[in-house]
Amino acid sequence: MALIPESAATGTHRMPPGPGLPRALQTAGFMFFPRRFFDYSRRRYGDAVTFSTAFDSRFVMLFDPDLVKQVFQGNNEQLRAGEANALLGPVLGERSVLLLDGAEHLRHRRLMLPPFHGRRMQAYEQTMRAAADRAIDSWPAHEPFALHPSMQSLTLEVIMRAVFGMEPGPLDDELRAKLRAMLEPVARPLGIMLMLFSGRLRRGQGAAAARFAEQRRAVDEILFAEIARRREDPDLEERDDVFSALLLARDEDGSALTDQEVRDELLTLLVAGHETTATGLAWSFDLLLHTPPALRRLRETLAQDDEEYLEAVVKEALRIRPVIPGVGRVVRGEPFQLDGWVIPPGVELNPSITTIHRRADHYPDPQSFRPERFLGPDAPDTYTWIPFGGGTRRCLGASFALMEMRVVLRRVLERTELQPTAGPEKVQRRAITLVPKNGVRVRMTSRNSV
Repeated sequence: MALIPESAATGTHRMPPGPGLPRALQTAGFMFFPRRFFDYSRRRYGDAVTFSTAFDSRFVMLFDPDLVKQVFQGNNEQLRAGEANALLGPVLGERSVLLLDGAEHLRHRRLMLPPFHGRRMQAYEQTMRAAADRAIDSWPAHEPFALHPSMQSLTLEVIMRAVFGMEPGPLDDELRAKLRAMLEPVARPLGIMLMLFSGRLRRGQGAAAARFAEQRRAVDEILFAEIARRREDPDLEERDDVFSALLLARDEDGSALTDQEVRDELLTLLVAGHETTATGLAWSFDLLLHTPPALRRLRETLAQDDEEYLEAVVKEALRIRPVIPGVGRVVRGEPFQLDGWVIPPGVELNPSITTIHRRADHYPDPQSFRPERFLGPDAPDTYTWIPFGGGTRRCLGASFALMEMRVVLRRVLERTELQPTAGPEKVQRRAITLVPKNGVRVRMTSRNSV
């Protein structure tokens, strides 16, 4: 099997050192004990480490905010995040902003940003609050239940209302069901493995790929029909949903997004904003319910209509339990100069969100849930807190997700008393996300009316 020498230099390229273990063993380290493997590698080789696994024969992980800053500030043409996200193509579509690079990425980003600012965000807040109330009303009293599935239903409802602009009814129910059928197989803990190892979903080979293609066609039939209907709607400009905003968006020369581009961006917003926000909420409740002083302070500050500590709670939850473990950039064109290293084209750079968020030099006692870290002038900066990535590739929906987490947390605490029924949750990898293994089991001991 291929080995990586502890000092890797090829011609004019000078790669960071890395473990000389066989690829199979490095793959096992990534899959089964990533935290220990990364911590060992960082201690042994430094803040930039070259790895080789079954997923990629040579890539570099970054564990230092200064190195991450160099990557996030790098040339968008040279460091290609879209190429690094190519695995998501079968689900999102090839015209997704997550898969595009260079000028095309910037064009899509520019057209997609307006719905996530200003007046529209205020309208979304009411949608989020209403969805939270419906979720709370559905919870059983004095009986254990899992919060994570409830948060998934809640955030899907928010996406369907605020992003897709769908009203309750048969079409909404049908689209939800078909979206779940399409996404569920690839969201399983091992669902991503099929895509990583064989690429069969992309090539359309095998029974699983055929089922996925059929489920995707069922979703597309509804979406393309709705795109056509919505384009003819005389009241399109009066709507507040993101779907309608995408249809109305225009470049400087007046050109609009195509139907395929609108479809791909809708699926991108669904995938990027549904499961991730639900998981962030589930982790927030798990951490709060097992940290009584933080929960008590949050209740007290909310009673005074002060949301500063609430925002700190959300940020600390995303620090200690980031939903996505890392991001990627593929080097293209010229070699990339990285703090003395010379990274050749074709090599992927992977800032490790989980490791950077656990650095004791930036976060003293990093395993403790301490929202106070994010209060005051010494709060973590843009490169030490990176749950949404950074640079020109920072998540478009970051402000939407943060607001949704604040709205839902506040509403649940205003209306309910929850108690954990087990100890703190363990982390389980599900596709590309890090989720609570048992779904955050709780019991609701009281509930107030709306």
